[in-house]
Amino acid sequence: MTGPTDLPTLPDARFAGLLDEAKALQDQTVALRRELHRHPEEGLELPLTQAAILKALDGLPLEITLGKATTSVTAVLRGAKPGPAILLRGDMDALPLQEDTGLEFASETDGTMHACGHDTHVAMLASAAKLLSAHVEELAGSVVFMFQPGEEGYHGARHMIHEGVLDAAGTRVEKVFGIHIYNEAHAGVLRTRPGTIMASADSFAVWVTGKGGHGSAPHQAIDPVPAAAEMVGALQTMITRRVSVFEPAVVSVTKITAGTTTNIIPETAELEGTIRALSEKTRALVRAEIPKVCEAIGTAHGCRVAVEITPGYPVTVNNDKVAAHVLTLAAEVLGGANAELMANPVMGAEDFSYLLQRVPGAFAFLGGCPPEIDLADAAPNHSNRVLFDEAAMANGVAMHAAFALDALR
Repeated sequence: MTGPTDLPTLPDARFAGLLDEAKALQDQTVALRRELHRHPEEGLELPLTQAAILKALDGLPLEITLGKATTSVTAVLRGAKPGPAILLRGDMDALPLQEDTGLEFASETDGTMHACGHDTHVAMLASAAKLLSAHVEELAGSVVFMFQPGEEGYHGARHMIHEGVLDAAGTRVEKVFGIHIYNEAHAGVLRTRPGTIMASADSFAVWVTGKGGHGSAPHQAIDPVPAAAEMVGALQTMITRRVSVFEPAVVSVTKITAGTTTNIIPETAELEGTIRALSEKTRALVRAEIPKVCEAIGTAHGCRVAVEITPGYPVTVNNDKVAAHVLTLAAEVLGGANAELMANPVMGAEDFSYLLQRVPGAFAFLGGCPPEIDLADAAPNHSNRVLFDEAAMANGVAMHAAFALDALR
C-alpha cells in the first residue's frame, strides 16, 4: 500500500543538520536583529550598524575590510582548500518612517525605522558567517560576506563594487546570492525565479510653464494646469499604445504641484512620478517616450516644458541556472513545502541588480508573515506597521550557508 503523495520533500542528507545548526544560532540572530531594529540608520553612513556587525563577527576567522565611501563591511572567510570565491549579501539601511508596531524593541530613533527588514538581513548574514566558520574545513574556496549600506535609493551596492567587493577574496567571485524578507509568503518559505525577478526604477519630473493670470480670465493667461492634467492621462495611454502588452511597464504620476489659491491661474505646474519596467529595452523606450508626450502636449497648450528623468536601479535579472539551483537547495535544506517558484516578478527594485549585471547569481525572497496574521492582512514592506516572524530567519541563515557549502564543495 502506498502512502500519500503530497508529503513535503525531506531535507537532503548532505545538508543534514544544517537547519538545526542555524536554529541553534537563533538567539544570537534575534539579539542582533533587535539591536539593529532599536537603532536604525538611513543612507550610506551607518556607524552604529557597522559597529554592531563588527561586534557580531568578532572572533571569527574572517578578513575584514571597512568601506571608505560608506560604512560598509566586507568579510572574507577562507576555506581550508583552494577554490573559487562566492558572495553573500545583506543590506543594512533603514527607512524614513515613524514606527507604529508596538514592539518591545521598536525604533528608538525618531522618524527612522527598519520597515524593509534589512535588520533581519544583517542578522541572517552575520549568523551565516558564524555557521560557515564552523565548516571551514569543508570549504574549497572563499566566501565574501557583503554587508551593504544604502540600498534604499543610495546605490550602496555600486559604491561597494567600485571599492572592490567582487574581488575581495583576491579573485573575482563566481556566484552571488542575496535574500530579502517579505510578507507575501508564510514564514520560512523561500521563493525565487529564473530571469527577471524585480523591475527597474527611475523617477521623472515635468515642469510646465505658462503665463499666470486671474482665475476669472483664463483667456488672458496660459494655464499650465490643464496641460499638466492632460499629460497624466496621456502617459497612461502611451504605456498601452507604445509598449508591448508582453513587456510590462508602469508609469505612475505620484505628485502634482500647482497654484497658491483659488482665484489665481499659476504660472507653473509640476508633475513627479516613477517608471518601472521588466526589461532594459522597455525601460529605455519608456524613458524616451515621456519627454515626447509631455513636450507635444505642452506645445499644443502654448506652454514650455522641461522633463528630467533620474536613473534609478536596473532590472534585477537572476541567472536561470543559479536560480533553479537555489530552489533545489531550498527543497533539500528547508523541505519541499518551503521552496516555491515565483510566478511573476516584483515591480519593486533592488540594487542587488548591479551585482547580477556583473556576476551570475540569484536573488530570493524569504517569507516572513507571522503565523497569526493572514497573508491578505499583513502589513507590507515599507509600512510603519510591518511585522516579521523572527523564526523565519533560521531558514535564511541555513540557505546562505547551503549556497556557500554547495558552491565550494
